[in-house]
Parts: sequence; structure tokens; C-alpha cells
Amino acid sequence: MSFALHHRPASVVFLDDDADYLEMLAEVMPAHWHVQLFLSPVACIGHLMREPALWEADGWRQQEIVTRWQAGAPLIPLILQYWQDDKGQRFALTRVCVVDYAMPAMSGLQVLSELTGWTGSRILLTGRVEEQLAVSAFNRGLIERFVPKQAADIRLRLTGAIQELLDTPDARHQQTWRATLSRQQYALLCDPAIARQFEEWLRRREWIEHVVIGAPFGILALDPKGQVHWLQLEPAENLPELAEMAESQGWNSGTVEDLRSGKKLLDLELQLALGTGRKPQPQAAFCIAGDIGSLYAALFVLDESLAPAPAHSHEHFLAAREPRKLED
Repeated sequence: MSFALHHRPASVVFLDDDADYLEMLAEVMPAHWHVQLFLSPVACIGHLMREPALWEADGWRQQEIVTRWQAGAPLIPLILQYWQDDKGQRFALTRVCVVDYAMPAMSGLQVLSELTGWTGSRILLTGRVEEQLAVSAFNRGLIERFVPKQAADIRLRLTGAIQELLDTPDARHQQTWRATLSRQQYALLCDPAIARQFEEWLRRREWIEHVVIGAPFGILALDPKGQVHWLQLEPAENLPELAEMAESQGWNSGTVEDLRSGKKLLDLELQLALGTGRKPQPQAAFCIAGDIGSLYAALFVLDESLAPAPAHSHEHFLAAREPRKLED
């Protein structure tokens, strides 16, 4: 496995002709998900088919960031500007569509067949009679998952399936941000032990969005309130160079030795990229060991002035949405 180079929240759409069932789903889905509920197949199809152009535009904006970096522009300010300019619109794009199979106007598979060009993930809700059809659809790649609608543990099974698909990296975004990494950096992130430890660490942090970059090497992330965090990464073999840079800039011998041993990291490259004139600061570091090498990591919080406006945070995005209601 490789660590997800890009992750952010997205919307989840449910389609079912049973209003009571949809309302039940609305109540049990996690509060931090943006959920949209549709009774009409036509309305659901129309909603999702407006999205491919928006996904494409967003993909090109990310690619443009990397292109400008390749031309010499600092990478981190470009990402911060993208988050600011987007104004939270990216959170509304749908990653997962959950469709009931048995509907009078169109079957769930008929609905999904109409979503040409929509590249999100598809889950089919089935009754006992339709399970064999769902297995066939899964084997043919028409759906990513199917969940028995009357299962006693429907909430756990459905939320688990949806969360797994929401966490699955988008192939295009992976390719875009892979271009910023060196071969060595990417190899370390592909180390299963390192990738697993990063996933566990990020779950504890509860960041909602992150991008992994290679210049400087680290993870730029947003929390629900829009605060920007920087997890600096240093391969073990780079620590002597970091210590020498700190020594040349006049840091005391204790700090230099802490950098050399991996007890601390210094955000020299981050401050250089930001160009704010702030003095780099040492932070306590921890080691993530893998089979092919080790990474040292230290967490830095960026100044609020560099964060997206509070109105563009994911927390505000959810608060500004209407309560979960049925769309005709």
C-alpha cells in the first residue's frame, strides 16, 4: 500500500424511493458527512451529471499548481492560495453514491448506468432477491460495493463501506502530487509499515484534508476549523545536513545535536517557502520506521493569517448547509 498523497472530505448521495428509509439513513449517518437525499432517480442523475465538469476543473487547478512549481514557484503558497480561492466549493463534490436497487421507475443499476462520465464510487442497496444480481454487477465493475438493505447491522455495514470508499485515494490526484516527490521520498511512503503508521497517526489528528509534497518534504493539512498544519518529514540520512544548516545559522550546540539525533526538526525550508521572514523554530520529532528506511516527523502550526478564511472551512461548510432533507 502507499500513503494517500491527497485526501479531502466529499459529499455522499443517497437515492431511494422510500422516504422513511431515507430519513432513517439521514439520522444515522455521521454528522461530519455532507449527505444529500434523493427520492427521484431523474433528480439524482441530473445532480450527479452536473459534477464531471466541476471535477475536471478542480483537477486542472491542482495540476496547474504543480506546473507552476515546476516552473520555479514555491509550492506551499500555491496550495494555500488554492484553498483560499476555492472557498470550500470542493467539499460539495460527490465521491460516493448509494442507490436502492428496487425502485418502481428505474432499478438502481439502470440509474447507475446513466451516470456516464461521473467517476465517483457506487454502492447498491439490495434485498434478498437482488443479491445475485448485485454480485454479478460487482464482478463486472458496475458497482464498488453492495449492502443488504434489511441487514440488522445496516448502519455499521453501510457507513463502513462508504468510509472505505471516501478514504480511497483518487487516482488522478495521486498522479498529480506524485510528481512533486523524489523517487526516494515516494519509496518511503510506499513502505507498508510507514504508510500504516501515517494512516493511524492521521486518524488521531482528525485532519479533514491533506496534501503530501516533496519540496519541502511533508504533509500540508487542514483541520475542520481551517487551521493549517505542517508535518515536516526528514529521511534519517538527511539529519546531518539539517544539523549543519542549523549550525551555520548560529543555533546553539544543544539544538544542533538534537537535530542531528532526530530528537527535533527545524522548519527551515517551510519558512523559506512561505517567505514571511519568520525565524525557523525547532519542534520535537518522532520516528516512523519502515522496512527500507526511517522518517523523522515534527508538527508545526502555521500562522492564522496563512489559513483560509473561517467562512471557507469545512466546519462552516457543514453549518451553512440546510438540515438533511429529501430532494424530490
